[in-house]
Amino acid sequence: MSQIEELVERLCPDGVTHVSLGNVVAYSTTTIDASELTETTFVGVDNLLPNKAGKTTARHGPNTARVTQFQEGDVLLGNIRPYLRKIWLADHSGGCSGDVLCIRIHDTSEISPGFLFQVLGSESFFRFFTKHSRGAKMPRGDKKEVLKYVLPVPPLEVQHEIVKILDTFTDLEAELEAELEARRAQYEYYRDQLLSFNETPPQIRWVTLNDTGIFYSGLTGKTKSDFDRGESLFIPYMNVFQNPTTDLTDTRHVSIGPDERQNRVQHGDILFTLSSENLNECATSSVIRGQPEANLFLNSFCFGLRPSHTDGLDLPYLSHVFRSRAFRKEIPKAAAGVTRFNVSRTRFGKLMIPIPPLDRQRAIGRTLDSFDTLVNGLTSGLPAELNARRQQYEYYRDKLLTFKELKS
Repeated sequence: MSQIEELVERLCPDGVTHVSLGNVVAYSTTTIDASELTETTFVGVDNLLPNKAGKTTARHGPNTARVTQFQEGDVLLGNIRPYLRKIWLADHSGGCSGDVLCIRIHDTSEISPGFLFQVLGSESFFRFFTKHSRGAKMPRGDKKEVLKYVLPVPPLEVQHEIVKILDTFTDLEAELEAELEARRAQYEYYRDQLLSFNETPPQIRWVTLNDTGIFYSGLTGKTKSDFDRGESLFIPYMNVFQNPTTDLTDTRHVSIGPDERQNRVQHGDILFTLSSENLNECATSSVIRGQPEANLFLNSFCFGLRPSHTDGLDLPYLSHVFRSRAFRKEIPKAAAGVTRFNVSRTRFGKLMIPIPPLDRQRAIGRTLDSFDTLVNGLTSGLPAELNARRQQYEYYRDKLLTFKELKS
């Protein structure tokens, strides 16, 4: 019998109490002056970590006089799609943006911060959170409904043992991620070297994006009831944001009427995120290098560029150009905003990219694809091992958080 099984058998053999989240936590209602925050104490929704343990990588960027205050031990949740699965257990105090829920435990002798973090990162809570999100364009979690989520509260000793076991998985993840980050830095170095062109025409042509093709918008006129049903599919925001090459298996259902005028995506299209809370993450690109389904569309918060002369452009090359440091430096010229930054397609279309001869494009694309596979490939090497560890962690997390309910 394992340590956790022995503890359960000894401390709660008949089951554990299940309570609504609102019985053990509350939202932070205190605020802090934004001028008091630094790069490490301000947390925006873009800067929350994905669903795993660790520290924030927050950058300072509050746009209002006062923001919600958090303290060590609070759990911070992204509260706007597509960030509903971002979560962080605060290891210091600070302030967070309005797109972040700050959840504070009433009594840490009843429920530990580490245990609550694991519960709110579970698949069960994510499904509940998503189900109770409200809004058509950028759904947010319904704060009152979120507090109705029912969770088990085992004895504190059991909670600590569960956290200890799961921390073992996340520590291993952290080691693998550190090594993977080193590889990413190497890839980015060689990418930027290969894409730094000092030649003058005619060896290299510099063209505006307007000269390469036509821009189009994502889905328009959709309401929440149109999503998660219907025969059509759309590419979600995070697919574009995370993948230099669009993952054509990562799609969601949407209902589209026969008379609706919506833009289908095609092979060769280049997709861009339309807005972000962080200026540096606007217009993040993803290239459709495969053959998409005939009924595949783009989400409402991205836009597309369809090249007009694909015979002179290499898609692998373009997928790296639009993520290069040189091109990313140009994005602030095309985006503006206050609480969120939005890309102006008019200004964006005036940005320029280098177009070397096609054979050179292909050579650069092949070289950088090889690096990219080492860094991002999910079927071999470190990425595959990291993915396996995450799946193992998620399996044991959900298993360890399942308890028989104590009957009164």
